[in-house]
Amino acid sequence: MKRLTPYLLALPSWMWLAIFLVVPMVAMLSVSLQTGNAIDGYAMTFSVSNYTNAISQFSTQFVRSFVYGGLATLAMLVIGYPVAYWIAFKAGARKSMYLFLLLLPFFVSFVLRTISWGFMLADDGILFGPLKSAGLLPTEFHVLATSVAVIGGLTYNFLPFMILPIYVALERVDPRVVEAAYDLYCGRFAAFRRVVLPLSLPGVFAGVLMTFVPAVADPVNAQILGGTSNTMIGNIIQTEYLTNLNYPTAAALSFTLMAVLLVGIFLYARALGTENVLEAAAR
Repeated sequence: MKRLTPYLLALPSWMWLAIFLVVPMVAMLSVSLQTGNAIDGYAMTFSVSNYTNAISQFSTQFVRSFVYGGLATLAMLVIGYPVAYWIAFKAGARKSMYLFLLLLPFFVSFVLRTISWGFMLADDGILFGPLKSAGLLPTEFHVLATSVAVIGGLTYNFLPFMILPIYVALERVDPRVVEAAYDLYCGRFAAFRRVVLPLSLPGVFAGVLMTFVPAVADPVNAQILGGTSNTMIGNIIQTEYLTNLNYPTAAALSFTLMAVLLVGIFLYARALGTENVLEAAAR
């Protein structure tokens, strides 16, 4: 019975994953191979053409989603790492307050936060309206309904998911290790590059995963901030499911997106060095 105890303890979590992850995935895979329509119904025909047609028809949105998601993730890393570093090493006793301020926007709905960005970035909004009235910006200047607005919205909405894992990794860095690097005649930059950065890689690894995946599939920012010329693949999947009732195409797009993301995550883990990341995380 003792040998079965670990498995019995893990059984509820495995059942949860099976019911709410495996079963829906199998159902969606089945739908992606069907043909038909919402009126006459769908039948299983193992139609692989659903995938080829979906990819060829919406390849532009696929590429745009990965470009926007990649640029937003890079922007979050550039902004988030210094913030996490400052909170971990310079904030002192006020770390909890700064972390609370970082999480404070999450008390407001994701959609409402994105809509508020739409108001701010509007041509005559509270940000650009006064600047245009003062003659500091040309009247035809606009940011809303551009790729910059979408990438900015993604960066803003998912930035805490980049900062928090990096902060946790940096918080675990022993200050004595950094002091030892200084004693061995390392400068500040050399100590950061050879000591702090390698030890923070688990946080960077987790932060990139937690931001890139939802940013690529997000339909909200593109719809509210980007307009019709900046549609991402999440908007297409949402439209095919809820508006066109084209369930096989929507399911095929979802599975294709998931497969590409899994391959990308695998390549990213290999490039970063998963073993090195896990070793650093275990210290």
